[in-house]
Amino acid sequence: MESERRAFYEPEELIRAVRERVEELRKAGERIDYLTFVPDGEPTLDSNLGEEIAALKDLGIPVAVISNASLITREDVREELSRADWVSLKVDAATEAVWKRVNRPHKALSLEGIQKGILEFARNFRGTLATETMLVSGVNDAPEEIAAVAGFLAEVKPAIAYISIPTRPPAEPWVKPPTEEVLARAYAIFEERLPHVELLIGYEGDAFAASGDAAHDLLSITAVHPMREGAVEELLARDRADWRVVEELIHAGKLVELEYSGHRFYMRALPSRSPRERPEN
Repeated sequence: MESERRAFYEPEELIRAVRERVEELRKAGERIDYLTFVPDGEPTLDSNLGEEIAALKDLGIPVAVISNASLITREDVREELSRADWVSLKVDAATEAVWKRVNRPHKALSLEGIQKGILEFARNFRGTLATETMLVSGVNDAPEEIAAVAGFLAEVKPAIAYISIPTRPPAEPWVKPPTEEVLARAYAIFEERLPHVELLIGYEGDAFAASGDAAHDLLSITAVHPMREGAVEELLARDRADWRVVEELIHAGKLVELEYSGHRFYMRALPSRSPRERPEN
């Protein structure tokens, strides 16, 4: 749990790595829609974020940032985010008690402060602003909470408001998505107050970029985005590799296999876990 900004990598190191990756993908004929800050953690904790956004825009590719909005109270964070072309802010709750249950925030954070920061950012941002509200069954999917979130978002006026559900292995095994009826009700409540609402309730697809190095691609993607078995198979095919790459990464303790909602997922092993602590396959 952190709430203070600090540097994690030298900006030059990050920018060099992205430039190399962009060059690889362009040579492979891959299309790049956005360069997106979606790390293993909250991107606005990086005190070099603004500098990195500015430098990456020199590549001529739009820059996006997916943030949980926890530090949007800070003027420097709002200013740095404003340099991006597309920003997504998380709004999972609008009342204090529910916010604490669903987001389990750092004790230094305040929901009221975050809401004020979001409104301030929305008023001044000239790019595309999206919001995402993830609904968890029995936690933040009651009609009154959904209505409260919709009311707040009506003040924010995002270009698009997404309603999402857990579709990949969550942090807690008890986390479940709401029923179809609850989702339909949530959509209706949002649509009454907001001009553009979309559901993110299905698997997002297998369109992951391939560079030709299967092991590198798998570890890069699964570090921030668990992949379904089918997506892994498609990526291996595009990299002209076979399933032995996956088996070797699992055996080396770099990749783990998980079951969730009837599907098999693969994600990069956490550095803090030893091979003995990882799931058996």
